[in-house]
This record gives sequence, structure tokens and C-alpha cells, in this order.
Amino acid sequence: MAKVLIVDDAKFMRTLVRDALSSAGHEIAGEAENGNQAIEMYKELKPDLVTMDITMREKDGIEAASEILKMDSGARIIMVTALGQEDLLAKAIKMGVKDFVVKPFPPERLQQAAAKALS
Repeated sequence: MAKVLIVDDAKFMRTLVRDALSSAGHEIAGEAENGNQAIEMYKELKPDLVTMDITMREKDGIEAASEILKMDSGARIIMVTALGQEDLLAKAIKMGVKDFVVKPFPPERLQQAAAKALS
């Protein structure tokens, strides 16, 4: 069982991610609404896995993932993205993000990405 930090500015998306991962046996350590919160919560909670939305106010998921990976090069981050963000995704993967899931997604896809990132 992994400790997961969910980062998304939309509450319904956090709920979808939480349901998909908790039903796979993971513990939801915390939820953040933006990149700044994500970085603070990462330091505090030291989760095994982060699901990170790309498009958020204050600090987007790419910036937040970059800062988290600078702090902890072993961080396991999965980007959760809308269609049409392929350029940003390519940048994220080069940075060290483990995987990505495109919205809307079936719970199994997120569970597979989590299992892969944690293995």
C-alpha cells in the first residue's frame, strides 16, 4: 500500500482519483488544490506517489513537479492531463515524471499507472 498525494484544482477530479486509488488499496495521504500546496504537502507528507494535474492556478503541475523532483529526485509523479497537452507531457517525461493518464480515464488506467510508477 502506497501513500498518495492527489493534486488537482477540481474537487470532482480529486474524488475520482481518490476512489480509483483507494479501491486499489492505496492510502490517500493528502489532497492539494494547486502546485504551491502540492510542494508544501510533499515536504510534510513524503508520499510514495503523487498524481499531478497539469493545468492549475497559482502554480501549474509542470512547475510543481519540477520543484518536487529537484527536492527529491526519486519522487514518483503521474501527470493527469486533458487531451491536447502533449508538448507539456513530453517536457514532464523528460523531467522525470513516471507516467501520465489522460482525462477522462477509467479507474483501471490510473491503477495501472500507479502500479507501474511504484514498481
